[in-house]
Amino acid sequence: MSKRFVVIMAGGRGERFWPESRIARPKQLLPIVGEKAMLAQTIDRLAGLVSPQDVFVITNAEQRDAVLEVCPELDPNKVIGEPVGRDTAAAVGLATVLVRREDPNASFAMLPADAVIHDAAGLRDTLESAFAAAEAQPVLATIGITASFPATGYGYIQQADAMGEFAARSVYHVQRFVEKPDLATAESYLADGNYFWNAGMFIWSVPSIVAELEKSTPTLWQALQAIDQGLAAGQDIDALLATHYPTLEKISVDYAIIEKASNVVMVESGFDWDDVGEWPAVARHYPADDNGNVVRGQAELSDSQDNIVYSRDDTHLVALLGVKDLIVVKTGDATLVCHKDKAQEIKALVNKIGAQEAYKRLM
Repeated sequence: MSKRFVVIMAGGRGERFWPESRIARPKQLLPIVGEKAMLAQTIDRLAGLVSPQDVFVITNAEQRDAVLEVCPELDPNKVIGEPVGRDTAAAVGLATVLVRREDPNASFAMLPADAVIHDAAGLRDTLESAFAAAEAQPVLATIGITASFPATGYGYIQQADAMGEFAARSVYHVQRFVEKPDLATAESYLADGNYFWNAGMFIWSVPSIVAELEKSTPTLWQALQAIDQGLAAGQDIDALLATHYPTLEKISVDYAIIEKASNVVMVESGFDWDDVGEWPAVARHYPADDNGNVVRGQAELSDSQDNIVYSRDDTHLVALLGVKDLIVVKTGDATLVCHKDKAQEIKALVNKIGAQEAYKRLM
C-alpha cells in the first residue's frame, strides 16, 4: 500500500475571533471549542490513520513557533512557514512538492486546521474510504458534509452517480461545485438531497494531483519546481520560500483545479462537522443556561438572555445586566462587546484597529 500523509492548512489569521485570536496565535492555535488548541485536536483525530511524524502543517512564518509549541509531537522539519499568504492552490502545490520528496507514489489528504469534529472515528473511517479510492484510481477525492440545515455560508457539492465502494463506503462522482447560495437556493439543495457542504477536505495521490497542477496551473507548478530543485541541492527551505513564494499566483485550489477537473469524486461524511467560523457558532458546542446564555469563564448574568461570554481569565468577573444577544469576549489587553448580528463585521473592526499605530499591538 502507498505511504500516506496528511497536510494540514493552518495559516489563517482568525480575525472573526478577535480579541482572543491574534495574528501570532490565531483561532487554530487556541481552544476556541474544547480544551486543546484546535490544530492539536485535528492532529489527535488522525491517531490510527497516520502517525504525527507523517503530518505536515503549512502555516505562516509568524505562527510556526506557536504551532510547534501547541503540537510538540510534530516533526519540526514538516512544519512549514509561508513568508506570505498565496491562498490554497499554492499551499497544495507546495504540499505536493514536499510529499513527493518523501514518496513519489504516496497519497495525502489536505485538511483544514480548525473544524470542530467530535466523532474522530467517523472521520478516520471516511478518510480511509477516500484514501482507498484515490489509491485505486487517478481521482481527486473530497468529503461532502451531510447538510443539516439550509446554510448560506458554505459552498456545496452536487453528487452524481456512484463510482464504487471503497473501504465499506460508497464513493460518488461529483456533478459540480456551487458557491454560497441564497436562502431559497439553499433550501432547494436541502430538499434535493444530492447537495453536500464543501468542507475543503481533499485526498489524492501524488501522481494525480501533479497531473492536475501541470494541466490547470502550469505557471504555478513550474515556479514551485525552483523550490524543489533547491531542496534537492540542500538549500534551506525558509530561504527558498522567501525567494520564490511571493512570486506565486494567489488563487484558491477550488478555482484553480477542483472546479475544472473532470475526475473529482466524493465520500459522504460519516461524522459531525462544524466550521465554527465566528463567535456565535461557539454556542452550538456548550450548554446554555435557562435563559439561553452560553458562558466560558467567570461571569454573572442577571435579567439577560441569549448572550455569549468568553473569558479564560479566572481572576476577572464579567457581569451582564439587562442585555440580550451580545457577544462579550475578555482577554488580558482587550475586550469586545458586540451584538450577535454584527459578528461578521468583527473582521472589519480588526482591520480598522490594525490601521492605527497605537493599537497594532492588539493584532
